[in-house]
This record gives sequence, structure tokens and C-alpha cells, in this order.
Amino acid sequence: MDRRSFLRYGALAGTALGAARINPDFFFSSAFAQESRPLVFLSAENITGNWDPTAHTTLSQTNIEGFVMGYLTRAPMRPEEPDKVVYELATEITELDAHRLQIKLREGVTFHDGKPFTAEDVKATFEYGAKLDRPKQVYPGGPETFSVETPDDHTVIVDTSKGGYGASLFIFLASYLPILSAKDVAEGPKGPLSQRLNGTGPFRFVEQRGNDTVMEAYDGYFRGAPKVTGVTFSFVGDATTRMLSLMNGQADVIERLEPEQVETLQARDDIKISRLVSVENKYLWFRCSKPPFDDWRVRKAACHAIDRSMIMEIMGSAGEASSNFVSPIKFGYIDLENYPEYNPEECQRLLAEAGYPNGEGLPELEYITSTGFYPKTKEYGELIAALLQEQGFPVTLNVMEVAAWNERLYDRPGGGPGHMVDCGWSTGSPEPDLVLRTHFHSTAKRICGIVDPEIDAALDAERDAPSLEARKESLQTNLMPMLADKAPALSLFTSVLIHGMRTNVEGLFIYPDGQSDASQTTLG
Repeated sequence: MDRRSFLRYGALAGTALGAARINPDFFFSSAFAQESRPLVFLSAENITGNWDPTAHTTLSQTNIEGFVMGYLTRAPMRPEEPDKVVYELATEITELDAHRLQIKLREGVTFHDGKPFTAEDVKATFEYGAKLDRPKQVYPGGPETFSVETPDDHTVIVDTSKGGYGASLFIFLASYLPILSAKDVAEGPKGPLSQRLNGTGPFRFVEQRGNDTVMEAYDGYFRGAPKVTGVTFSFVGDATTRMLSLMNGQADVIERLEPEQVETLQARDDIKISRLVSVENKYLWFRCSKPPFDDWRVRKAACHAIDRSMIMEIMGSAGEASSNFVSPIKFGYIDLENYPEYNPEECQRLLAEAGYPNGEGLPELEYITSTGFYPKTKEYGELIAALLQEQGFPVTLNVMEVAAWNERLYDRPGGGPGHMVDCGWSTGSPEPDLVLRTHFHSTAKRICGIVDPEIDAALDAERDAPSLEARKESLQTNLMPMLADKAPALSLFTSVLIHGMRTNVEGLFIYPDGQSDASQTTLG
């Protein structure tokens, strides 16, 4: 058996925004007979303790927000219609011109604290969420790059003339950040925003009991009170414990199943499986802010050392092959012709050109990954480390529990911990800049820490394109190929979200970022 066989088997033990497809009836479904009890959902990730939706990028809290908070629109993001959006708190979105977007709002909606929902809440959310100091800063530029007018309580006009980019960017972004109460925003990031969730969604936040987030049905929900009495969302870090809880009836829904768990659960009549191509790619992020990965040649060499087809064998049903920095259900996706593939000869050529022939002179490299959250991270992490070592990279794999890994994830002055980090990035919107600008523009550089004027210019060019078609062309012919050449990260594959649930759970809609709509869910 040759070296590669040993590694293999060892590891195995868009449409234009102006014409975006919008379906206002998407969420409505018939009711079923039910049990009067909360839905119990087991999560694979811990929470941060700060409830401000702009203060974190933690998927578990984003999933909780999906139950409690309201959004202007929702994006189902199925592969057959990746750019489809559905009205929720908005009832109509119109491009008045290239830089002005008019949003009509639903009337008769109230926040859980009793405050009526109005245009001032949308204005406050947009302006607060765009601040550059927010960890989840999501808009195309800071609040100084756009203005928000509120002609009446149920009309919002976004004007991006100051920023020079198209207002249509806000259509996809409207599906991402939940709408906050202007009253809460006015008290700042250390006020009520950080202490509890206050939304317009079908479930009301009650309290945090240890690892359990307790929510109850909100009778004032504008589409009618939910059918279940509430949702208990619990962090259980061990994948086996989650599966056993589902099998013995203690849990109704569990997330992020391992492929072998799917085989076990599919054999049972009382459990069903949901499998979705997700909006999330998994990445090997290079710390571009410190040696040796501040040199694109070393990063590209590392990419050429990794055989992604072997990773796909490990992932099985939990991954889909892709060759871009965004998921195939993001706007602008294409398979890039210049995406780095496994090529040991090119790896060695680039190492030698960078001054590290056969890896000689490279420092000891730490590769940080997690266990218990994403499927198979330890297994494919061991494979990647071995493939890199085979080409002369002196790599040590550091497998951490989720909370410790989360603490080491982000870039910081002098470069973040380690030299490579395994992490996905899931954003509940077709908007590609929620990944690309967030990670590769010098004003954000969340994990990799890259500062590259050419990448900044390419990101600005696609953002500022005069039309959606022009933006798509800029993404596909300039920005995305440039990222493949400079390799600030290597996108390994597109994640597949696999949930297990009891067969009596009916009417639960799962989004490809992991959020769920349980407003019509019953427990028959």
C-alpha cells in the first residue's frame, strides 16, 4: 500500500436582484394534531452569553434568533432557486433607481415587549448593524456610506449614493440581520440588546437555564400563535449523546449528524432525516497576518499539497464538492477553473520559490480544529496534516473542544493563534459578500487577517458594479479568480446540514444556514 492509500484508508477508519423571485405564501401550511409541549432541539455549539445579534458570529445563537426574531425577508436558498426571497416583515421591496431602495413594511406587528414595529426599527437596525465595530458588521460599508429615510411608519427608503454602490445589495442583506427594536438600540450594546432577545418572531425568549435556552410561543405573532407551546434549545457538545437523546425520545430534533449516525437512524421507523446542501463552506484559513502564510506562495503551496477528493471520501453524505469560496447556493457561484487542486510538483516549486525548498526553514506550524460541532473535523484534519507533512510542512494538529476553539478563532494584532484554522462560515442569505468581504477585505479580515490592496480593490469593484449582471461578471471574472490565485484560505467543500428528528415532528422548515421556522410545527 502506497503512502496516499495509507492516508486515505487510515482517515476513513442568479437572477437579477431587481427581479428576485419572491413568494409571500411560502410559510403557510396546514395544522396537524399535536402534543401540548415544547419542541426540544439539541444544538452542537455553545452560546456566548451576549444576546446582541450584532455581537457574535456563533451559529447556535443565530439559530435561536431564527425562532425569536423577525426579518424583513427570508431566503430559503434551495439549489433550484438560490436567489428566491420571501417577504416577512417587509411586504414590498422596490428599486426606485440604482441607489435608492424602497421597503414597505407589514402593519400590525409588535415586538415581544409590546412596542409596535415601525420604520424607525428598520432604520435603527441598518445603522447599528453597519457600524464597523460590530463583530457581525454585515452591510456593504459603514453607516456613513448610506442613509435611511422613513417617510411614514411603514416605509423605508435606503439611499446608497454616498457609498457609490447599488442599493439592491440590501435585498439579500434583508434576509440576514434580524430587526432590532429602536428602543433597545438606543440604549447601546451594553443595554437590553446584550441581556435578552426582543423580537417579533413566533417564540418569545424567556430565560437561559444553564445550557438550555427557553422560549415560549408568542400569542401575538402576526401569522397566528405557534402550534407548539415553545422551544427548548439545548447545547449538547457530544454527537453521540445527541443521537441517543433523539433515539430515546428526550429530544425532538438534533443537528449536525455524523455520516455513520445517519445510517443508524435511518434504520428506525420513529426517526426521519433531513439533508440539505448548506450555505456554508468549510475552510482551511491561513493566518495571512504572520509568517509564513503572509507569503501567497506558501499558502498556494499548502493548497496544492491537499487532495480534496480524499476529504470528500471521509465526509461522505455530510459534504458536497465545490471549487469556490462560497457555496453553490450563493449569488455568483461558479466552479473556478484556476481553483488550486492537488499537485505536489507545483507545491514544491512554490515552496522553493518562496525560499523553503522541500519545506526546509519553515517554522513549526499549528493547525487548530474543533471536535463535536462540525462532522469529521478530527478525521479530515489528521489527513490534511499528514498530506502537508508529506510535502515538508512541519504541522501539528491541535483538536479542541468547541468553546476553546471559538476563543482562538479570530484574527488579532500580531496574528491570531496558530497558523491554520478549520472553520465554516454560514450566512442565511444568498449575498456572497457576507463571506467574501467579511473575510478578505482589509476592513474586516475576520479569521485570516489578510491585508491586500488588490483584493480590496476587487471587492470594491464588484460591490460598486452598476447592475446585478455587472456585479456577477465582476465576481466571476475578477474577484473569485484572484482569490484562487492569492489563496488567503482554501475552501475544502460545501457542508451538508443533516438533522435527525422524530417522525411526529411535522411542519418544521429548516434553512440551509441551520435556522428553523417552527411557527407551523406540530408534535403529532
